Amino acid sequence: MNVRPISGASVDARTRRRGRGGLALVTGTLLLAVTACGGGDSGVGSGSGKGKNSGAAETKQSQAVVTVAPKDGAKSVDTSGALKVSAAKGTLTQVVVKDTKGNAISGQITGNGTSWTPATHLAAATRYTVHAVAKDSEGRQAAEDSSFTTLTPKNTFLGYFTPEDGSTVGVGMPFSINFTRGITHPEDVKKAIQITTQPAVDVEGHWFGNDRLDFRPEQYWKAGTKVTVKINLDGVEGRPGVYGKQTKTVSFTIGRNQVSVVDAKTHEMKVMQEGKVVKTIPVTTGKPGYDTWNGQMVISEKLAVTRMNSETVNLGSEYDIKDVPHAMRLTASGTFIHGNYWGGDAFGNYNSSHGCVGLRDVRGGYDSGVPAAWFFNHSLIGDVVVVKDSHDRTVDPDNGLNGWNMSWDKWKA
Repeated sequence: MNVRPISGASVDARTRRRGRGGLALVTGTLLLAVTACGGGDSGVGSGSGKGKNSGAAETKQSQAVVTVAPKDGAKSVDTSGALKVSAAKGTLTQVVVKDTKGNAISGQITGNGTSWTPATHLAAATRYTVHAVAKDSEGRQAAEDSSFTTLTPKNTFLGYFTPEDGSTVGVGMPFSINFTRGITHPEDVKKAIQITTQPAVDVEGHWFGNDRLDFRPEQYWKAGTKVTVKINLDGVEGRPGVYGKQTKTVSFTIGRNQVSVVDAKTHEMKVMQEGKVVKTIPVTTGKPGYDTWNGQMVISEKLAVTRMNSETVNLGSEYDIKDVPHAMRLTASGTFIHGNYWGGDAFGNYNSSHGCVGLRDVRGGYDSGVPAAWFFNHSLIGDVVVVKDSHDRTVDPDNGLNGWNMSWDKWKA
């Protein structure tokens, strides 16, 4: 009986001790949890723990800002002047602009790396993508990607050119292009036509009026020169609201060097190849009142037979010959060097034509042995025929492909 109270008191004490220990354990756990959360905050300030990693991630972000104009998704964008890429708080290191076919647009980073502009115009009705990268002073990169679509023009123009792609022509042949609309932005159009040659030679363009642009070197082409013309008019604004729609590459080759000199006073023509006379041909030129132009003239057309009617050159009813053989055009106004079967003994003796250069021939042009047939068969489009000692003035440079009658300084001006 006396033992139980003692035993019971011992149990109560143990229970009380467990209760205090359990409370201390729970309290300690709560304190540990609070300390863990609070320790995250204090870690940022102390530069330890998780806060240290967050600060490192933040320092990796570039301060450079890339801006692309026009804005992403823009429509009906102008083909010139609208595309610009810039960088703030950094410098551009890469700008790539491509159309949907993967063709890249060249450009140049300027302004100490703060801006980029395209080196050429953009094509019309075309979607472009832009990828631009810049880096800040710490070398950290930032990038921007966007896309836009250029305008679809309501009015367009084309250029009709000579010589034809793949042709072999004479040393006097310019590259001449005539436009279907008058051009009021000539420099933009001229810039869109690029000419390269092998061997290399300086080639310059000259405008005749507002619808014709010719290109040539200072001197006649060297025999064997290969000429490549890249026409990139698509998207070029030739006049307000009128855009080109033509992209084409044209190549032609310069053949042997042939220049023929017609002397209207002695009534003969010396045909020279590579500077040496290969044949002397009796001729007849324009009679008094109808004198042949002086100057350098380029053969622009070859016709085995053609009709010549004086009414088409404002000479009334002077003549109408339906079967002129071996005819080659020298001017747009109607000057030809051609076969003549009606001239009698004029060849080499006196001038009897209405301004053309006549060579002895037969009706029908069947005889390959006559002078006119020989010259026709040995001539190329682009060969030069020089007329001298006529009583008329020098032919105008734009009358046919005859820009050689203009000085190089005036040509470039």
